[in-house]
Amino acid sequence: MLSASARLLRLLSLLAARPSWTCAELAGRMAVTDRTVRRDIARLRELGYTVDSEAGPWGGYRLRPGARVPPLILDDEEALAVAVGLRGAALDGALGGDQAALSALLKLRQVLPPRIAERLGEWDDALVRLPWPDEPRLRPGMLLELAAACRRAERARLSYRDGQDRHTVRDVDPYRLVHTGRRWYFVARDPARGWRTFRADRVERLRPTGHPVEITDPPDPAELVSRNTAAGPYPLSATVRLPLPMADALRVVPATVGTHRPDGPDATIVDIGGPDPDGLARYLLGLATPLRVLAPDSVRQALVRRTRALLAAHTDDGPPPG
Repeated sequence: MLSASARLLRLLSLLAARPSWTCAELAGRMAVTDRTVRRDIARLRELGYTVDSEAGPWGGYRLRPGARVPPLILDDEEALAVAVGLRGAALDGALGGDQAALSALLKLRQVLPPRIAERLGEWDDALVRLPWPDEPRLRPGMLLELAAACRRAERARLSYRDGQDRHTVRDVDPYRLVHTGRRWYFVARDPARGWRTFRADRVERLRPTGHPVEITDPPDPAELVSRNTAAGPYPLSATVRLPLPMADALRVVPATVGTHRPDGPDATIVDIGGPDPDGLARYLLGLATPLRVLAPDSVRQALVRRTRALLAAHTDDGPPPG
């Protein structure tokens, strides 16, 4: 005979399997009395499951969505499907909140039976994603390792290889993962140098140290990534004013390209990094939107030269385009 807890799990699985059951049908499937079914239904309701009942000979029980999320019962195939779906959602940003997808996947993997966890590992090994041009490749499982480190509130030892192929090892206090649409960034506090962002695809290893940490007054992780990626390693930065509200300006110049701040309700100031004045002028012209270069003069002059050359090339008496 099943224990009371096992019987409740079995009953919940049956209720979730089809829209409606009569009391007699449930009693027959579970090999218990009608009275036991009614008592177990009452217990499920106490646990937060919304089970509707209909009186009469053709009435029965129906499980419907409740006001909160109670524990779920999944069979092997369902658990694997949910884990695969969450992993895909985290990688492609389909849910918008990638951190939530990773957090849910971490919770699920902690309770997966070994046989399902092994199948998920086999799926990870067999999966081949065709990346977009210049899209970085992440080592399988790295996102989960980084997300787990963010949840532990524990200092970790980071092995990292930067854009110049320099290898460093440092202790960091993990905080958040940020997805920009093309790349994942790991936000952490370096005890010696302050808050830093690291490209997740360049993380080689992250090991817990066992040293608990408390993070107080953290920065906005998305803003930190936006500011650091926009500035980048560029030797020159230009400040421009777009006659657009912040939301529209972000669509013209993505947050990964520029650092934005409002200039009243209908304008936005954007700082954009570039290799040289001419390169920045070329990028600004490509935006195809009205703007004003506030600084520096070298970028303003380069933009004027390019604009005049473009105008001359399209007038009747101008020189032919070279």
